Amino acid sequence: GWQASMKSGSLSFILPCNRLPVQLMSQVRVYTSDGQKKDLGSEDTNRSTPEETLHKVGTGRQDTTNAGQKQSFLKEPIQVKVKAVLKKREYGPKYTQNNFITGVRAINEFCLKSSDLDQLRKIKRRSPHDDTETFTVYLRSDVEAKSLEVWGSPEALARERKRRKEAEIKYRENLFRNQRLLREYKEFFGNTKPRSSAAAMFFKGPGKVVMVAICINGLNFIFKLLAWVYTGSASMFSEAIHSLADTCNQALLALGISQSARTPDPSHPYGFTNMRYIASLISGVGIFMMGAGLSWYHGIIGLLHPHPIESLLWAYCILAGSLVSEGATLLVAINEIRRSARAKGLSFYQYVVQSRDPSTNVVLLEDAAAVLSVAVAATCMGLTSLTGNPYYDSVGSLGVGTLLGTVSAFLIYTNTEALLGRSIQPEQLQRLTELLESDPVVRAIHDVKATDMGMSKVRFKAEVDFDGRVVTRSYLEKQDIEQLLQEIQQVKTLEELEAFMLKHGENIIDTLGAEVDRLEKDLKQRNPDVRHVDLEIL
Repeated sequence: GWQASMKSGSLSFILPCNRLPVQLMSQVRVYTSDGQKKDLGSEDTNRSTPEETLHKVGTGRQDTTNAGQKQSFLKEPIQVKVKAVLKKREYGPKYTQNNFITGVRAINEFCLKSSDLDQLRKIKRRSPHDDTETFTVYLRSDVEAKSLEVWGSPEALARERKRRKEAEIKYRENLFRNQRLLREYKEFFGNTKPRSSAAAMFFKGPGKVVMVAICINGLNFIFKLLAWVYTGSASMFSEAIHSLADTCNQALLALGISQSARTPDPSHPYGFTNMRYIASLISGVGIFMMGAGLSWYHGIIGLLHPHPIESLLWAYCILAGSLVSEGATLLVAINEIRRSARAKGLSFYQYVVQSRDPSTNVVLLEDAAAVLSVAVAATCMGLTSLTGNPYYDSVGSLGVGTLLGTVSAFLIYTNTEALLGRSIQPEQLQRLTELLESDPVVRAIHDVKATDMGMSKVRFKAEVDFDGRVVTRSYLEKQDIEQLLQEIQQVKTLEELEAFMLKHGENIIDTLGAEVDRLEKDLKQRNPDVRHVDLEIL
């Protein structure tokens, strides 16, 4: 039977209440030992006598020697409360058939046509996308019934799904084959297609810096190589290798810039912006392996097997021209970084160390190393000319290799840090946190994370404790209060109460979702770097 809680003073018992005349689950009655009944729900004609109550309390105390204790116990009223409890509902697969499904999923997953959905019930729901406020969904049960009506049986539907899957695989294979044939056709006849947006990237910003560096370093490599062939200088060989390494690495940077402009796809939902960091990382490794490694090797060979150097006049001329061209490229990179750093509110040093623009960073550091290495090579070649000792020239090659090794180590470190996913600056994170905490609907936020995804893209995540009262008031402000009051007054039974709560409870949940969308939109508007926001509801 019902279990009732009985409290007396500091004592608490669980008593069997088989004789309690409870008719409605929505009623709450209080029984006392002094013969009075307090009905907190509707009136009941049946009453519980003191003897019945005593029988409920004293079933284990039938010994006549304890009669005095019973009378002293009855002096204090005994209250027994019986509360109505809503019957627990079991939610099974039948209930989940009331879930919503979008039109695209209905067509793809159930092999339907758009005309098949016209006859189904349409429901307007809050859209999860920023560009639309509402969108149309369908009941999953309706879609499943329509698919069975169209295809006749689940087996037929399964066969159609299998057929479409095979057709999709075949289509992708044909598409890949056609793309390959089209690429071969373009290579043979030439590409007459208008310039794409990816190509336009190389005429401004980091792309322009990289293209200028490729042209200048390519020419420097050719002239330095000719000077080395003519003079046999180890320092000049290191300079030629340095220019070749710079040209190859900057071509790799251009490839990274081109790949980073690709649009996101299902396999890469956050895009390809990290391709710039990957290209810069490989570039740093290339500088270390090709530039530093060959320079050290040639310098050590020169120390072990010195040989006299021919006239260095042409080498000095080429080094002077290289100094001018490398300096021009360095000036272009410095101006680009200053402009970008000013736009982000950072200093020049902070922008470089944080590797905000990896492509421009590589050009800056390579050209700075190139200018210094030209100075080192010219100094060591001059000492060799004055003293006639070829060891100075070999030491210059080792110095150039050490400089390149230092630059490559810095590039590898900064790009690795960026690819690992580092946090944004504490000041910027504090501004995002204050924006959330200052909103009335937010009670508290926890586990805040803001990750720099590279190229001025930030992903923000936080667990938010929403104030349910503010959310409810926000919902009530959009309702007709008088009509809502009439609905409340019309509630007479438990079933009506349940229907009322389910209706408005779902609407309040929709209001909470709208508040989450509003907060995400505010974060993105006030902080343009924030591209992805994940707010988890506590």
